[in-house]
Amino acid sequence: MAPLKLLSELAGFVLAVERPHPVRVAIDGPSAAGKTTLADELADVLRERTAREVIRVGLDYFKKDPALRTAYPIESPESYYLDSWDVDGIRSHLLLPLGPDGDRRYVAGMRSFNAQSALAPITETAAADAVLVADGVFLQRPELIQHWDLRVYVHVGFDVVLRRGTVRDQAWMDSAAAAEERYRRRYIPGERLYVDQVEPASLADLVVDNTDFANPVLRQGKS
Repeated sequence: MAPLKLLSELAGFVLAVERPHPVRVAIDGPSAAGKTTLADELADVLRERTAREVIRVGLDYFKKDPALRTAYPIESPESYYLDSWDVDGIRSHLLLPLGPDGDRRYVAGMRSFNAQSALAPITETAAADAVLVADGVFLQRPELIQHWDLRVYVHVGFDVVLRRGTVRDQAWMDSAAAAEERYRRRYIPGERLYVDQVEPASLADLVVDNTDFANPVLRQGKS
């Protein structure tokens, strides 16, 4: 759990953003950085601090059907970064409806977490002053960056990604060795492509250094 002081500071930044439409907050960062936990906890603090609607979405529910990921070899870093997420779906079903001139009718996901099956998405209507808290990787890619109203980048080094990711994912990848191999060959090289090309920490409004889960450090970005 992130320290309450940090969560309170983050919530303050979120609530200070004024838009004539729902405020769209990105929690970006590499695998195993702690994005989902941070986003969940931030959403809880926001609900305590404000009567505004808080919408919590994980963008892993907008992955593409694996059968449609044909632009690159499926196990390659390029496939992971450039061809695994339904970027058009994220824009058209979530971010644009909640943005300027949007109708506020959105869906929170299109496919199951592992992307193997399609969901029957329910269209919901956000309040005009709602706050969207969305987490995922590659959220500041060129196709999405303009659609966020506040961008938070959760930083950890790739050595930390490898260590934490291997421990976290070994159960569904059958073994720690299989998980480590997947991170070394696919996930980390794909995330390096994003970091090298986009430099997300330099674009973010806020950066959370989450190298030490017990002592995360918050700083303002765009430096």
